Amino acid sequence: MNKEVDAVYVITPNALHHAHTLRAAKAGKHVICEKPMAISVKEGREMIEACARAGVQLLVGYRMHFEPTTLEVIRMRNEGAFGTIKFFQGLCGFKIGDPTQWRLNKALAGGGSLMDIGIYALNGSRYMVGEEPVWVTAQETKTDAVKFKEGVDETIQFQLGFKSGAIASCLSTYNMNHLDKFFLNGDKGFAEMQPSTGYGPIKGRTNKGEINAPVVVHQTVQMDEMAAILLDGKKPVVAVDGEEGLKDLRIIEAIYKAVASGKKIVL
Repeated sequence: MNKEVDAVYVITPNALHHAHTLRAAKAGKHVICEKPMAISVKEGREMIEACARAGVQLLVGYRMHFEPTTLEVIRMRNEGAFGTIKFFQGLCGFKIGDPTQWRLNKALAGGGSLMDIGIYALNGSRYMVGEEPVWVTAQETKTDAVKFKEGVDETIQFQLGFKSGAIASCLSTYNMNHLDKFFLNGDKGFAEMQPSTGYGPIKGRTNKGEINAPVVVHQTVQMDEMAAILLDGKKPVVAVDGEEGLKDLRIIEAIYKAVASGKKIVL
């Protein structure tokens, strides 16, 4: 066991996150795990429990939680600049290439576009609206059953409802380019980000004008901030712990359930 190693960053395919996190925790190392944290709620819970037993922290690689334009929109929303939030739209997608890659392998990816790119819209809906959803509906569109085999979603549209009455409409796809946009609407104003989650620069504007936040290298800021969380006990503006990752997994499972059943799923 190398005492000079404080943390292990798990960046393997989704289905391997669970096993690798458990091994790192057993070795007494803090874990930073890429998103989605796991491929099921069950696995996610086991990862949280294993890290707790080992006395180590589990963080999830939500780099956007530290991005300056994103944090400025959240600050403005918290201060009431947009009034009562009514609607969020998240569009995330790209046309995926090599059909033999692990992202199109259900056993390794745990799904398709939703697990890879759609999670940005899903997670974004939560931190942009500032609430947890209470219901979900969803629909899947598949145009290429050879490339996108059973259990590997090509395109999913999903809708979320929040206790306040706010709603979200999101698109996750592996079959369209130029989709990287967030729009937040309140009764007193709006915020729009495009690009919203790519490697940047993130560009944002509100009803008050352009957002002139610093342009940063996302991974650098993420690692600096996560080091401060692990070593100094710093509290992030938006959570990046295992419980945060688990919340997304619960909603992902509900989205797939809504697709399969055609029904509204209460969370």
